[in-house]
Amino acid sequence: MIKAAGYEVQVIEYLRVGWEREQLTYLLNAANLNPRQALRTTKSPAAELGLLDETVSNEIIFELMLEHPVLVNRPIVCIPEGEHEKAVSLPLGRVEGNSYSDNAKETVKLCRPSEAVLDILPVWPQGPFAKEDGTPLIDQDGKRVI
Repeated sequence: MIKAAGYEVQVIEYLRVGWEREQLTYLLNAANLNPRQALRTTKSPAAELGLLDETVSNEIIFELMLEHPVLVNRPIVCIPEGEHEKAVSLPLGRVEGNSYSDNAKETVKLCRPSEAVLDILPVWPQGPFAKEDGTPLIDQDGKRVI
């Protein structure tokens, strides 16, 4: 969806290379998430590690995220500052009411479900556009369906 909107995508292969402490700290802080909010509870060892217990601290969850990168829900999308300004002159898919700060270097959001990326993309893919499973996201007039 991001590529279809005309943006270059840089994928961080965190499952292969893992997380650096500073990198994960930055992403969670920038997305305004604590480790529990970013915890991937399905298709991960979260239950086996006892992380679904509400008494487990965010510090413990964070440390285990560093050891087991799959515990971090994804995708976490970063839109660099400047992309929003460039979008002002573009007609399709302008997002209104974004929560990003004018002083921020980038907007960061956990985009789960995947269509949540539309909340931060300044310009959307041209409609009609559907998810990989065929679920419509943007109609032929460029309006969000879900």
